[in-house]
Amino acid sequence: MDTAADWRGIEPLVRGGVFLAVFVLMAGLEAWRPRRPASGARLPRWAHNLGLALGGTLLVRVMLPVGAVGVALLAQAYGLGLFNTLAGAPALAFVASLLLLDLAIYFQHRLFHAVPWLWRLHRVHHADPAFDVSTALRFHPIEIGLSMAIKAAVVLALGAPPLAVLVFEVGLNACALFNHANLRLPTGLDRPLRRLLVTPDMHRVHHSVVPAETHSNFGFNLSWWDRLFGTYRAQPAAGHTAMTIGNPDYHEPRQVGRLWGMLAMPFVPPRRA
Repeated sequence: MDTAADWRGIEPLVRGGVFLAVFVLMAGLEAWRPRRPASGARLPRWAHNLGLALGGTLLVRVMLPVGAVGVALLAQAYGLGLFNTLAGAPALAFVASLLLLDLAIYFQHRLFHAVPWLWRLHRVHHADPAFDVSTALRFHPIEIGLSMAIKAAVVLALGAPPLAVLVFEVGLNACALFNHANLRLPTGLDRPLRRLLVTPDMHRVHHSVVPAETHSNFGFNLSWWDRLFGTYRAQPAAGHTAMTIGNPDYHEPRQVGRLWGMLAMPFVPPRRA
């Protein structure tokens, strides 16, 4: 890509195309090999989760129209950030940016669990009573906006190459769709794969109602960070079929399964079923 306009033109096409392809693939695979029985009507829940994601996308476009790749282009143009200051080794800057951005997302995720007012936003994601590919879309718009602000700050501080940011963004979306899928992977595939990547069985533990399990397995892409920082949990205590998914404080259908209920959730107390 020779110009910023070229990058800004291709980014939504690449991200949107990969997102759609992976979403359709995961939806088909989880229908073919589900890990857990489906709970309730799938399409209405998907529509509300998608509506939440669209709200977050619109907010981010208003906040930061250029996106994370645009921030990387600005940093490159003005020589800002670590890798734009250091000379040479573009391949090293590319790989290091991918790793450090993923590490930042890991710690951001832990932060949203640890700080009470951030958890109020993030529990919208955890209150999904089911766990499938659409759960990857279920984030409160304010959380999506804050996440973009954090990501943009990291990109700027690193001076991450624009191509690395684009690859990371595409990979993050694809991995989130994959590891939220209600997909049964063969044990012989899951075990070696999770040495590198977060698999559906690994991330499903994170959506348990058991607090010790909820506050584990924070990674979205690479599984290394949970192992390195002591937050890795291999399996849920109750097993994947018997475990309870969701947030124990929020289970009233109008609040956890409807768009307006999800938007209001951070600001109102739970309504008991």
